[in-house]
Amino acid sequence: MPYTIHTQQAIPSSSVDEQALAQAELNHLLETQAQAVALTQDPLTSRDRRIIGEIIEVEPETVRTIWIEGGITVWVQLVSGGRLPFDRDWFAKRVAEVKATLPETPLERNERLSEELEEACVKFNLWHPQIDWLSFSTKLYRNNQLVGYIGCNLEGWYSRPRTYGMNRFANSAEEAITFLGVRTAVAA
Repeated sequence: MPYTIHTQQAIPSSSVDEQALAQAELNHLLETQAQAVALTQDPLTSRDRRIIGEIIEVEPETVRTIWIEGGITVWVQLVSGGRLPFDRDWFAKRVAEVKATLPETPLERNERLSEELEEACVKFNLWHPQIDWLSFSTKLYRNNQLVGYIGCNLEGWYSRPRTYGMNRFANSAEEAITFLGVRTAVAA
């Protein structure tokens, strides 16, 4: 009875080298594509796009970017590749008109309030943990000691020193912080 013996053939070294080169090329291609797809900071906010879309009567998502050429012409680049030119002064006037009538979105409101809170916290040397974005409220700390609570609702900025109690309303985050008894550091 004949027996068949199977042996493993050695892979020629040139084949291994080709495979390694192909793998390296594939890795480089994937890295290049990942960098191309990586998110870049968009100079236009969603509000900017809404304003431009309102002015030129297109959907905001179709606006890619804008730039001014020669200090005279505002160019609007569309996602589809088209470009539209506008007189700078006319465009600026329309932006002001549309801004005055465009309501603020909840995201825009939270971003604006967050910026105001951050500026006030820097001034008073305070910090806060995560903001509750639905109620726009948080705790304030100085030197790891709880100072109080701050937030903003339809009535305006408010603060209170304890979890429970009455809110004191203010016109700004800075004023609400002063209601907690916090003072800015005075240089010697």
